[in-house]
Amino acid sequence: MGRSFRSRALKHLVKKQQQRLTVFARSMDQTPIGLQYDLQSGLLIRLNNAPLKRLSDLAAHLPLQFIPANCHQFFELGPKYRRRMVDWGVFHVEHSFNFHWQSYKKALQQRNAAIRKYKPCNEIALWDTHLIKHGMKITEFRQGYLQQLVKEFLPLFRQLCPELETASFVLRYQQGWNKETDFADYLRENIERDRALGYTRSGAHAADWSLKIDDGDPYEMLSRGQQKLFFLALSMAQIKLLAAQKEITNSVLLIDDLSSELDWHHQNTVIETLRTLPVQAFISSTNDDLSQLLKADNEKKFHVKHGVISEKVKHAINTNPDIVE
Repeated sequence: MGRSFRSRALKHLVKKQQQRLTVFARSMDQTPIGLQYDLQSGLLIRLNNAPLKRLSDLAAHLPLQFIPANCHQFFELGPKYRRRMVDWGVFHVEHSFNFHWQSYKKALQQRNAAIRKYKPCNEIALWDTHLIKHGMKITEFRQGYLQQLVKEFLPLFRQLCPELETASFVLRYQQGWNKETDFADYLRENIERDRALGYTRSGAHAADWSLKIDDGDPYEMLSRGQQKLFFLALSMAQIKLLAAQKEITNSVLLIDDLSSELDWHHQNTVIETLRTLPVQAFISSTNDDLSQLLKADNEKKFHVKHGVISEKVKHAINTNPDIVE
């Protein structure tokens, strides 16, 4: 599901002096979706009135992305955020990805546990076979997905940021271990290092990727507004890939404070581009100028004041909103 760069602790979403938070929705095919977080009992998820054990089961049914106002930090934060973006897309495109990822995590946990317990090298290496099998598959999925993602990204970014239309881009993928060495050999050769560290340092869990622009990093070469457009183009490219490869047209995109770092012209370009995508977008803004950009009959506008949400009525009442402010 869509995640913020901030805390993932759901307890902070529950109002003070309240016990729980409940969210209810219906998907495009009218399937009811419910989530409830209770401070005592934790998270309860229901899909079509049936309880779900894992959030990933709901994520598979409803592709959702969140673009925070500070999304420009994506380029400066640790690699786990960049892995998360790619894995979101691979999860929806490759149905076996979640199996390989969960199997990899289990093998990694067991190997790390053996390391922390100072087990002999041969006992630690017992988990290498599973780590290699699933790690190689994860790497294959990620590399293939990134190649397709960049193809969709380039025209979108040039549309959102035409002032950089002639810029060149190079994708670089770091798989998590020396690309010149077989993964099995690398684990074996570095087992003493892992024992000294107390954990398995190398593998698919340590992967990273970057998209260089004119041989530089986006956070060095681009302004904050351009970095935001860069991130938006990546997210839009993921939506296009889902539609092209899996015919998934029920994606949901949450954009927080679109006007932050973007002038009116670039905000308008973002809105116009969103209109061409198979996505329902929810956009928040503290700037009323955004209201002037949302004029289509299937675009609703809402106002939030003192925790109360009210619709801004315009010339038509919409029953199938695609873009919501």
